[in-house]
Amino acid sequence: MLHKIFRFLKSIMVPNSIFQLLKQILFLTLTGILAISIFFYIYLPISTNHSETLTVPDITGIHVDELDYYLSLRNLRYEISEDSGYSSKIPPLTVLKQFPMPYAQVKEFRKIYLTLNSMTPPVVKMPDLTNGSLKNALMILNNYDLKFGKTKYVADLAFNAVLIQKMNGEEIIPGTKIPKGSVIDLTIGDGYGNSNLESPYLIGLDADVAQVTITGSALKLGNIVFHNIDTAVLISVDDFEITDTLKIPVEVGQVVNQYPAPGEPMVIKESVNLWIYHPDSVNHDL
Repeated sequence: MLHKIFRFLKSIMVPNSIFQLLKQILFLTLTGILAISIFFYIYLPISTNHSETLTVPDITGIHVDELDYYLSLRNLRYEISEDSGYSSKIPPLTVLKQFPMPYAQVKEFRKIYLTLNSMTPPVVKMPDLTNGSLKNALMILNNYDLKFGKTKYVADLAFNAVLIQKMNGEEIIPGTKIPKGSVIDLTIGDGYGNSNLESPYLIGLDADVAQVTITGSALKLGNIVFHNIDTAVLISVDDFEITDTLKIPVEVGQVVNQYPAPGEPMVIKESVNLWIYHPDSVNHDL
């Protein structure tokens, strides 16, 4: 029996003809394919649990004191990098970055490499947000990892333009070194300019002149009423509460009364109502 096996192997190893050579090549090829298949599809899966994987959880924001318990429950290990980063969006000493990334498939007890959020925020130079738009200021604050605080609108012709930048209630100069995560408050233009207006003096003006005066004062023309009284009556009270009455005659087509009265405080775009003297008018309502 052994003699026959020896002769077979000898015929393979030392071919005597082309036919035997081809048999040798075919035998070696099939043997190699079988060996490779057994190694990759049988041995490796058994020795490495090839078909068993875990999903990496999202560890971002978890405090360093909770990592042992959190990852051991999931049969994972971790290593904290000596380098740290910073983000104002999560607390200090919590996970800022991780590798492999969340939801990656890994083997049991795979080591997860972590970067923690620094306890001390790094310092950045305060950018210059003034003379730019509010939208642009928000983008710059986000790029510098600074937080947007409160807005205060003030009278200015530039709508939504940043006029003043403040931190902790004090104006902050561009280039000042401040910690990342600092809260920046902005003073913004309302687009209307000076809104502390007074009702213009319109008594005795022609109707068309009064209309131009109203619009030129950043106010609106309200109702126009024709009236058959030709005398305007203005009543004023001085600092000593003494009442003074002034009667002013007007001509046809001129303002005999107005509301609000001259000198009364108004806001921008508020309406002014006019009473125009016309002798044929039957409207006596003021």
